[in-house]
Amino acid sequence: MIFRYLTRTERILLVLMLALVFAQVYLEFEIPGYMSSITDVLTSYGTPDDIAPYAWRMMLCAFLALGALLANRLLVSYVASGLACRLRSLEFDKVQSFSSADINRFSAASLITRSTNDITQIQNLLTIATVVATKAPLMVVWGLYKILGRGWEWTLATAIGVVLIILIEMLMIFIVVPKYRKMQWLTDNVNRETSEHLAGMRVVRAYNAEAYQRRKFDKANDELTGTALFAARSLSVLNPMMFAVQNILTLSFYILGAVMISAASMPDRLVLFSDMIVFSSYAMLIVVAFILLGDITVIIPRAAVAARRVSEIIEYEPDIRDGEVSESPEGIRGEVEFRNVSFRYGDGGYVLKDISFKAMEGETVAIIGSTGCGKTSLVNLIPRFYDADEGSVFVDGVDVKDYRLDVLHSKIGYVPQRATLFTGSVSDNVNFGAGSSDRTEDDVRRAVAIAQGTEFVEALEGGYDGSVSEKGVNLSGGQKQRISIARALCARPEIFIFDDSFSALDYRTDRDLRDALRRETAGTTTIVVAQRVGTVMDADRILVIDNGELVGNGTHRELMEGCPVYREIALSQLSEEELV
Repeated sequence: MIFRYLTRTERILLVLMLALVFAQVYLEFEIPGYMSSITDVLTSYGTPDDIAPYAWRMMLCAFLALGALLANRLLVSYVASGLACRLRSLEFDKVQSFSSADINRFSAASLITRSTNDITQIQNLLTIATVVATKAPLMVVWGLYKILGRGWEWTLATAIGVVLIILIEMLMIFIVVPKYRKMQWLTDNVNRETSEHLAGMRVVRAYNAEAYQRRKFDKANDELTGTALFAARSLSVLNPMMFAVQNILTLSFYILGAVMISAASMPDRLVLFSDMIVFSSYAMLIVVAFILLGDITVIIPRAAVAARRVSEIIEYEPDIRDGEVSESPEGIRGEVEFRNVSFRYGDGGYVLKDISFKAMEGETVAIIGSTGCGKTSLVNLIPRFYDADEGSVFVDGVDVKDYRLDVLHSKIGYVPQRATLFTGSVSDNVNFGAGSSDRTEDDVRRAVAIAQGTEFVEALEGGYDGSVSEKGVNLSGGQKQRISIARALCARPEIFIFDDSFSALDYRTDRDLRDALRRETAGTTTIVVAQRVGTVMDADRILVIDNGELVGNGTHRELMEGCPVYREIALSQLSEEELV
């Protein structure tokens, strides 16, 4: 199923590779024939000059077979590397289209394993197994053709040896293959425990939970190690048993040959001796073919599991798909409307219930409520990180499900709860995404200034070209939030979504930032999710969410008078005098 992702050129190269395998097998099976001729010459008291033509032909066949093998390896390595590269790109592109629900369905750890370890297994299969899987059957068929009619005793001995090898291989497959299948999933568990530990390192240290985390990791690691060791130890028995059968078979040829030659008359002895040499050579090639098949029987099942896992990602149809609308109606800009929207995660209970409101162009709408009431879930429906289960969300009068995703996202400047920065410079992180080539350094400086980040950015070594480490670990939480806010400002969208994006800022910076936003982004619709009443007091409208329901919609003054939930939240944070 994975091979359909090969290009036309790679398919042609695979055909050429098969031709080279055929040539290699042919040349290898010609060598015993020349050995027979040399034996005949020697037994008839020939001279070195009589042997030389056959010897040169043997050497030529050997070198040509070696050349075919090397060319084969080069071709198959090229094809396997190209396929692996393409699969990683396809998987990455597909994951880019995944919604948050899709990513949660597979888990980040599993997605990483599928794009690394699983694709490596497929590459190994193409590099090794395709050659062997072609070569081994050819060797068996050609070998049987060559030995046909050369003595039923030797044929019987060969048949017994082959049957023994097949039985050993089938036993190994029965024991080892299930373990290799299990190892793919156990690798996911190790990746999951490792990434979870690295992401939560500070919490682990703060609570002295290193021993607990170590036990969790050891459990996953020991299970993977135990399974891998069992498979490896089982396979370590395979080759010795194979070679034991091969050596016993060789010995049986010479014993049978000795008995048959001693019982024959003089002229027939020379013929039998020559037949024994040739037959043993062909028989060994047949046995080697079955040994090669045994080697790939442990590669194919593991690669088959990996191929299914990779195909599952590439062929997966995301929950959220592109619409066809590429532009909104003229005269409407920055308008957001929720009509009877309800939403839940998976099969759980409703997180949002029958939410309806409308944010007009240039309006600042704040959303407030207790922790876990559904504020973030609500704003995540606007850029379609999730889709509503009931009702509809409209942007500029068009249902978000009808928009092309790139068009919808270009209208929105989104700042998440947790600031996400990427390795690079400050400028790279601010001037980020589509349209970055059209923006200038002045745009970056202006966005950073509005986000109240000029002072700390210019204090960095390199200033705006200063280095940002992976995940922004060389910056404080407040600095990361301000760069994240500057990123949204630099894009100049129609709609800003600030999802509790001021939580790491002190009150003064928070106030200065909100004042700058009000001045610099006038006319742009702004939706602010916040915990602090002081952050939302000046909004044109405030939505109050309680247990997933919209229980308040109005100005600060209106809600203080008519919404008990809002009043309770406000009084828990500020005094009556501060709330006036």
